[in-house]
Amino acid sequence: MAPVTRRSAIRTLSALPAIAAVPAAGVFSALPRTARAAEFSYKYGNNLPLSHPLNIRAQEAADRIAKETNGRVEIKIFPNNQLGGDTDMLAQVRSGGIEFFTPSALVIATLVPVAAINAVGFAFADYKQVWAAMDGKLGAHVRGAIAKSRLYAFEKMWDNGFRQTTSSKAAVATAKDMDGLKIRVPVSPLSISMFKGLGAAPASLQFSEVYSALQTKIVDAQENPLPIIQVAKLFEVQKFCSLTNHIWDGYWFIANGRAWDALPADLRAVVARAINEAGLQQREDIRKLNESVVGDLQAKGLTINRPAADSFRAKLRDSGFYGEWKGRFGPEAWALLEEAVGKLA
Repeated sequence: MAPVTRRSAIRTLSALPAIAAVPAAGVFSALPRTARAAEFSYKYGNNLPLSHPLNIRAQEAADRIAKETNGRVEIKIFPNNQLGGDTDMLAQVRSGGIEFFTPSALVIATLVPVAAINAVGFAFADYKQVWAAMDGKLGAHVRGAIAKSRLYAFEKMWDNGFRQTTSSKAAVATAKDMDGLKIRVPVSPLSISMFKGLGAAPASLQFSEVYSALQTKIVDAQENPLPIIQVAKLFEVQKFCSLTNHIWDGYWFIANGRAWDALPADLRAVVARAINEAGLQQREDIRKLNESVVGDLQAKGLTINRPAADSFRAKLRDSGFYGEWKGRFGPEAWALLEEAVGKLA
């Protein structure tokens, strides 16, 4: 008998059947006997934690899609900026590096400027007006513009919420209270323009700098949706929270155009239905979350007030803000906005 060398042992092992690599007991029990790779396996990236209603509902949609397509379509979720920041993911969904992405309207506006029209200051009085516009003619107009960038936007927007104002100085009750207010705003031309139009002194800072900037009085105020004010513990460095509802922003659920077109029509119908219906459920989740957050912030010491929009709209009209942005967005888009909310400019 020939001696067993390392080389001969490797040859012997390589000749054994593949079943030599037996998994641990119980592994196969969790898998269907007919498990196979999905015909269409897609990646979906976003910037929110798994616990956020957007990801909870997106996972439900992904599970439903896998079931209703008999495993032909698989959507893998990559939350919390795992695939990069918003700018990175927007580039990836355009190139096909990922197939799905949910940018906020302000993010996708860097590519499709008219997408920011829902963030016009004090345009929407309430959610009834928001959804009438974004589920109606204005939303269809924006989706058409997005399509020109080789992207497909699903019919139903997902909710990011109205933005509210907090301050360490005083409650914001009318536009007069904005005079000279040092307020942090995101790096957004529309936001900067609006607060300047109101007479404030806006400063663009990354969100990671907001808490320390408020703590050290570099700025006296900031604005964000209520859940972010809660999670970032801004109540520790602010005294007042004014429910100004000055901007509404939402998420467009978008797909790479080539990947979307590659799906057979019957599968596209399943995916669209699941994602749009999940979006409607997420809207309701955010509504309930906002209601609970108000009470929590009051309990943590924030004084809450609810100012009327009239004085703010009047100040923006007088300062030329609405006229300027009507020109930037174009008469067609502006007319569709005013059809939903009433006369602005």
